[in-house]
Formats: sequence, C-alpha cells, structure tokens
Amino acid sequence: MRELSRKEKTEFNKLQKRLRRQVANAIVDFNMIGEGDRVMVCLSGGKDSYGMLDMLLALRGSAPVDFELIAVNLDQKQPGFPEAVLPAYLDGLGVPYHIVEKDTYSIVKDVIPEGKTTCGLCSRLRRGTLYGFAEEIGATRIALGHHRDDIVETLFLNMFFGGTLKAMPPKLLSDDGRHVVIRPLAYCKEKDLAAYADIKGFPIIPCNLCGSQENLQRVQVKAMLADWEKRYPGRTETIFRSIANVAPSQLADRALFDFAGLEQREPDAGSELHIRAVNL
Repeated sequence: MRELSRKEKTEFNKLQKRLRRQVANAIVDFNMIGEGDRVMVCLSGGKDSYGMLDMLLALRGSAPVDFELIAVNLDQKQPGFPEAVLPAYLDGLGVPYHIVEKDTYSIVKDVIPEGKTTCGLCSRLRRGTLYGFAEEIGATRIALGHHRDDIVETLFLNMFFGGTLKAMPPKLLSDDGRHVVIRPLAYCKEKDLAAYADIKGFPIIPCNLCGSQENLQRVQVKAMLADWEKRYPGRTETIFRSIANVAPSQLADRALFDFAGLEQREPDAGSELHIRAVNL
C-alpha cells in the first residue's frame, strides 16, 4: 500500500468502509454465503478480483457465519503471462490457493479468425474449466469479481445485440444445478474499485487476449454509459436499481405475465357503493 497524506488516509478509510458495506449488503441481500460454505474466489489478476478477495478476507473476520476462502487463478497460457505474480502475492497473504493451468489461449486463437472478438469463446472455456475445478476442491460457492458497472453494461449488451432483457444476477445457479455463482461486488462502482486498487497497490496483470480489442461491443457500451454518466450524474445507479424493480405487467413477456388472460372486470357491489359514497 502506498504512502498517503492525512487527507488521503481519511478519503481511503471512507472508500474502504463504503466498499466493505456494499459487499456485506450484497452478501446478506442475496444470501450469498452461509455457515460452512467453501468459497472459491476466482482471481484473474485484475483490480476487481483483487478487491473482491480483499473485501471477503476482511469481512470473514467479523461475519456471523464461518466460511472458507480458497483463491483460484486460471493460467490460460497467454503469451507473456507473469506466472510468479499471483503466487507471490497470495503467499504473502497466507491464503490457500490453486493455479489451474489450461491452454485456452491456443484454442481461442485457432477457432476465432484474426480481428474477431474472442471474449465469448474465451469466457465459455474459462467458465467450464473453473466449474470443473470447483467440483474437484468441493467448493460450494464460486465468487466472481463482476461489479455494478459490469452488470449494467451486460444489460445493454443483451438488449442491443441479443434481443433479451437480462443482465448478470448477483447470485446464479448454473444450468445443470450443480454450482452456485455469486458476485459479491454487485453493489460496487468500478471507479471505487479502481481507486482502491491504486492505493492498495495490487499487482495488476492485464489481459492481453481480449483487453487489446478496442472494437469490442462491451467497450462501445461502456463508452455510451460513461457519456450518459458525465451528462446525467447518477444515471448508472438508477439503471442498476431498475434491474431490482421489475414490473412484468409493463413489459411484453407472455411467459412472465398472463396478457392473454387479461379481461375487463365488473365492479362488485362493494366497489359500486364505495364509488357512490365518494361521488356524494
């Protein structure tokens, strides 16, 4: 952690308290972690996953339930990946960890044509490997470092490019029902996590496979939201709140609401008497 002035220390303490409170609230609101859970904390080497591990370690000491944390990094064999960085960092923390080696990089480069987006396939391969490893170590929860802004961006990505109204839920049951995925940073802003990582001095490892693709749809959506936030401060937070305040009857999904069964109802006698009394 870098040296801070008195003013910076005050601001950092506020930031740290805010992030810890938001993570704690998300865990409670969605019942993410319970007594005896074995939480596999997925570390990518980015600011968000470092922050997630830091917050979970801090909260574990004061949590009303006992749970275990195991850090896991997937080494996808990207060229130039600094293999020693994460083990050195985790050894310093004294956190149990595993480095899983899987050459998904070569698979992605073989399958995806040059210049095309690699994120979709990379994500599926990474998810499948991590799910399989979670079973090996008996993890009951898989913690991912997606934050509030990731969730909002995904909402617009699915609307604009997928024709669906969905985002990233804070808690998810895998399709086969065998894995519970949690996102403890669901209430946290990306800019707060970036500021926290900068002060803490986390050893950031960039993603050379997908991070260099400037034409990604997610990059475009992120830029759009940043522009909205600049012109209308608080808009991203409002959009996020809307995800938790859904009115199915005001949309058009027939599987969620019985539009076909809607019929005009005749007022009952009590209603007629009430209307007459009000009119009088």
